[in-house]
Amino acid sequence: MAAITATAPAVRTRITSLFGCKYPILLPGMSWISSPTLVAAVSNAGGVGILATGPLTADETRKAIRTIRSKTDQPFGIGATLLMPGSKENVEVAIAEQVPIVNISLGKGNWIADRVHEYNGKILATVTNSKHAQSAIDSGADALMLTGHEAAAHGGDVTSLVLTPSIARRYPDVPIVAAGGYADGRGLAAAIALGADAVAMGSRFAITRESPLAQQMKEIVSNPNSTESDTLYGKNFDGIPARVLKNEEATRLMKNPASLPVVVYRALVAARKMRIPLYKVIPGLLTQWEKMYIIAQFGAATESLMKATVDGNYKDGVQFIGQSQGLIEDIPTVHELVQRVMHEAMDATSRCSATFLEADGLPASHSAM
Repeated sequence: MAAITATAPAVRTRITSLFGCKYPILLPGMSWISSPTLVAAVSNAGGVGILATGPLTADETRKAIRTIRSKTDQPFGIGATLLMPGSKENVEVAIAEQVPIVNISLGKGNWIADRVHEYNGKILATVTNSKHAQSAIDSGADALMLTGHEAAAHGGDVTSLVLTPSIARRYPDVPIVAAGGYADGRGLAAAIALGADAVAMGSRFAITRESPLAQQMKEIVSNPNSTESDTLYGKNFDGIPARVLKNEEATRLMKNPASLPVVVYRALVAARKMRIPLYKVIPGLLTQWEKMYIIAQFGAATESLMKATVDGNYKDGVQFIGQSQGLIEDIPTVHELVQRVMHEAMDATSRCSATFLEADGLPASHSAM
């Protein structure tokens, strides 16, 4: 692949204006992957990196935020999955540290929005359908991240091709980040055409040199023989419909979910490993069973996820990955990737402009970027 030498010009969309970044490209918060180093690299490259706080304690989150600030002076954010134990404490740290962007998901964030807005921070809410989009807007979200069916981990039922224009039509005044299926500049150009203002590229950023993802997993995903079909999607793995890399272990777990006693046991073990006090877990198991059972299943999946993501154990582990893995064939630096994506997007836009001008009877030379 030819190296990009010229620096792509800054792009202006509602997301770049809202977040103060150069390019409309985001790194979503992915547990054990969206680390301070990768977050800072994406922000320094002109995008916006979002720190994954799911596996972190409040003290670790504070340290990670300060590490990011030591590596970049560009905008960044933190992710908070409100359904999970420890998320409130991590958000409190982010507010105290006045993190520019807080990305919330799986829960109502009214109280978060009120406090983040006090220091002029922004709320990005991750949603998968119109109902959740309306709830997020009512709760004070400044922008929406729409996670389509193609995405790694917990995408929704609707594909990005339909979800993005549907939400854009329903909520024309709300900036949108499209997620799920995006890994190159053609995808970025398509997302803009569909009504989005930026894209999030989790799987693509996971396969970069700065990413802490285990090298073996990077090589497996970037193998040119891998295709968009090499994933599985279902709810038996961690309790929430999820997309993972297809292998024998993932296939087994998707077909045969763990029994109830095993789920509860593994969840308690995972809580101990993540230093979540059991007094925060056990009452929920007793009083909010349906909700906590989902959390317990997610906790039970932690060991399998870490085997692949952290240890590179492809045989026994399970790796979250999106269908965009079929577009990933190398392991570039974050800067190289961002520049490539921007140049590809400009080329794609120029080709589209030329095509429509020719269809209108004008020569392609009239097209402009």
